[in-house]
Amino acid sequence: MHLKITLDDDLLREVDARVGERGRAAFVTAAVRAALDDVRRWESVESALGSIPDAGHLWDADPAGWVHAERRSGGARVG
Repeated sequence: MHLKITLDDDLLREVDARVGERGRAAFVTAAVRAALDDVRRWESVESALGSIPDAGHLWDADPAGWVHAERRSGGARVG
């Protein structure tokens, strides 16, 4: 598939200065992919809002103490 787009002159000059005329399509493709990744990531974050209750957690009374204890526990870590 092909798509014709129009960019402002100053924007196109900056793209060309970075990747050259022959690199435009690849650059625009990468930029669109990155923008779509950002949109998907935010959709994921927004869909998770409210999924954890506001109270009733082990860390409610002393969040810093809970984090400190978890770090010292030697248990498996995520992320």
